[in-house]
Amino acid sequence: MPPGCLHAGLEVGPFDAVLGAEVVGADLAQPLDDAFFTALYDAFLRHHLLAFRNQRFSDDQHVAFARRWGKVQRHVLTQYVHQGNPEIFMLTNLDASGKPKGEHPDPGSTIWHTDGSWASERGLSTMLYAVAVPQAGGDTLFANMHAAYDGLSGDMQARLEGLRAVHDLDYSRQLTGAREQMTEAQKRAAPPVEHPIVRVHPDTGRKCLYLGQHASHIVGLPVDEGRALIAALNAHSTQPQYTFTYRWSVGDAVIWDNRCLLHSATDFDWMTDVRIMRRTTTVGERLDPGAAIASP
Repeated sequence: MPPGCLHAGLEVGPFDAVLGAEVVGADLAQPLDDAFFTALYDAFLRHHLLAFRNQRFSDDQHVAFARRWGKVQRHVLTQYVHQGNPEIFMLTNLDASGKPKGEHPDPGSTIWHTDGSWASERGLSTMLYAVAVPQAGGDTLFANMHAAYDGLSGDMQARLEGLRAVHDLDYSRQLTGAREQMTEAQKRAAPPVEHPIVRVHPDTGRKCLYLGQHASHIVGLPVDEGRALIAALNAHSTQPQYTFTYRWSVGDAVIWDNRCLLHSATDFDWMTDVRIMRRTTTVGERLDPGAAIASP
């Protein structure tokens, strides 16, 4: 198979960046045969993010593609869940009449995070599909947490070994200042959980940082000290040399590896412009029973 060829009739072109590649020649509306999916997953592990342009597929086709990657998350923030399909998370700044509703589609998307780190079933992959994009802004930033870990000093790497951070959706939701905070039922459905700060990728064996702004504090450290360390590591990880900006066009579908990337969305004129994104997230390894913990 020629260099750059992913599968018969398909090509993968790496971005000139610390992560990501574009796959050319794929129609995600069609069922994927096993050979194609295996090749796709290999490229996913190499590049951490794959982009497919000019896609046209329905809600059901989107979910069918997501299910090839694993179990699809049903998000606890039910106000964002697609009314016709609970496996789809809809991000839109339009109201039921199709007009801008005067608030950001999801303030949680504007902080650096990895999808599902707040859950006992951690996020594996997320696919985001651009239904409508604003004239300016609304980009998505990604940070390569393998590269960020490799960029730490040996002393810092040694310090972090064995430390665990508590990830808490309610904590990060409060950070965003979202008008609609979590209900008591949502909090009960998503209690805080612990994860190692240094994570070993289950498929590649590479170490990476596993943090973001869902991380509330560090087990065994005073809360203020732990939060200062988390903030310093997040700032380190999101330096330009570790990040990549994806600029959306209508019909783009992007899938990324939540196990080793952080992401956040840039702002746009949500008062008058339009951004509509359709999302699915699959979940990976489940934590041991009893991993859910109480807030500090």
